[in-house]
Amino acid sequence: MSIEIKSVIACPECEFSVEEEMPTDACQFFYECKSCKTLLKPLPGDCCVYCSYGTNPCPPIQEDKSCC
Repeated sequence: MSIEIKSVIACPECEFSVEEEMPTDACQFFYECKSCKTLLKPLPGDCCVYCSYGTNPCPPIQEDKSCC
């Protein structure tokens, strides 16, 4: 199984979306929307912003490993 390192992250406030490259060695807990500047944080139960707002979960989750 190949690991996707890119994910389209979508802001729940303004619906702006952009493709970003995810870190492979760490979780990303915060992400500032490039459009409205809202600071995104993971939803309860998710380990990072990509698992909450992205089209692909973070690489550790894709590999069935614990995330951070």
